[in-house]
Amino acid sequence: MTFGIYEITGIAVILAMLAGIRLMSSVGRAALGNRLGALSMLAAIALVLWHNGIVDASTLYIAMAVGAIVGAIMAFRVTMIRMPQMVALLNGLGGGASLLVALSVILESHDAMELSARLTGQLALIIGSLTLSGSMVAAGKLQGVLPQRPVRFHGAGAVSVVLLATLGALAAYATVADGHTAAIASLVVLALALGFGVHFTLPIGGADMPVAISLLNSYSGLAASICGFAVGDILLVSVGAVVGAAGLILTRIMCRAMNRSLIDVLTGSAARAGGFAPASPAADTAPAARQTARGMDPASILASASSVIIIPGYGMALAQAQSQVRALYDLLESRGATVRFAIHPVAGRMPGHMNVLLAEVDIPYERLIDMETINPEFAGTDAALIVGACDVVNPAANSAEGTPIDGMPVLRAEDARSIIICNMDRKPGYSGVENTLYGRPGVCFMEGNAADTLNRLIERISGWAGGTANR
Repeated sequence: MTFGIYEITGIAVILAMLAGIRLMSSVGRAALGNRLGALSMLAAIALVLWHNGIVDASTLYIAMAVGAIVGAIMAFRVTMIRMPQMVALLNGLGGGASLLVALSVILESHDAMELSARLTGQLALIIGSLTLSGSMVAAGKLQGVLPQRPVRFHGAGAVSVVLLATLGALAAYATVADGHTAAIASLVVLALALGFGVHFTLPIGGADMPVAISLLNSYSGLAASICGFAVGDILLVSVGAVVGAAGLILTRIMCRAMNRSLIDVLTGSAARAGGFAPASPAADTAPAARQTARGMDPASILASASSVIIIPGYGMALAQAQSQVRALYDLLESRGATVRFAIHPVAGRMPGHMNVLLAEVDIPYERLIDMETINPEFAGTDAALIVGACDVVNPAANSAEGTPIDGMPVLRAEDARSIIICNMDRKPGYSGVENTLYGRPGVCFMEGNAADTLNRLIERISGWAGGTANR
């Protein structure tokens, strides 16, 4: 195969991969898109092996088989509630793979490399290392083996500056040095970059984890792309660039949804904000129409509603209540109500978390409405049902200056005529800010496990004779 043919074939593989990503935007075609993406990746691997003449390396196939078996076992065993940790772990493995390739190239052929390839090798080493260690910390926080709160210490900013400056100087030195000196300098760069990844991720709190995951996903793609320059493989450059660009776009969407800068998230400065003052009484004044909910029970409200908006949150994932949500959706629809789902971009603990959970129980994708579109619809809706969500529906975001959620766009559930909340308790969410919605008149709060409270609602509504007694 000539290099020209390799490039052309590589472009075809990339286009197939992009087509697979495009198909994933539709629930009905997502499975096809996933298969197309997986086949494209397999084709890319085969192409790289063929192009580099390493098709007969038996140890490589053994390693691939072991990796495939471990991956399949993890995919079958992991529950949806553990999926954020799984994604963080996979991001880290992607960074680790780039780290190993870059380190191998540096140790084996550094002296024969051009200066530009040496430099990109050092960059791949740094980004791959910090992606690996940072992702491990993120997975540890999500798993609960590390504190989920931001971990900071005095002078953390100065330490970051010193670490970055040292990494830059050492990488530059390793680039121009030769022989053992370059190898030793590269190993020091590797160790410092691993440490920087830990230092980089520890200040990020649980509420900002969707941003951290999308950013680390971008880093894993960026590391692979830069690694492609170091080894002179255009296909690796392209695949890494697709992943890196997608991660950056997602990171920007997450930051915009939280109305905070990426620097604030990375430094934990948003979480440091304090001075929370409860929303003013005027801000807590409920719409007059909601007074009709006073004295009514939640099942009656839902049974008599013509339109319902369900707002899922991490509590739904924690309770694995998506099946109950689906059952309630079917029940209300069978009674003639129109049911939609309001999806906040940072609901849950990873980007798209709610979409994945609801797709798992076959909620029609067209019923999942994004925040900008659904917010004006709350004012004309009979009932808003909140299932395990807190910060993303907290009206304090519009009034409590100086809090971690100050200015964050939220779902305007308070505009609905009636509000039903199925949450474990009335404690604040990850932001630590009290939810002023809980104390408002006309709000029905059902405390406890979301799966249990939803089951109670379903039983009561189903039990009414003829299923239409309250309509």
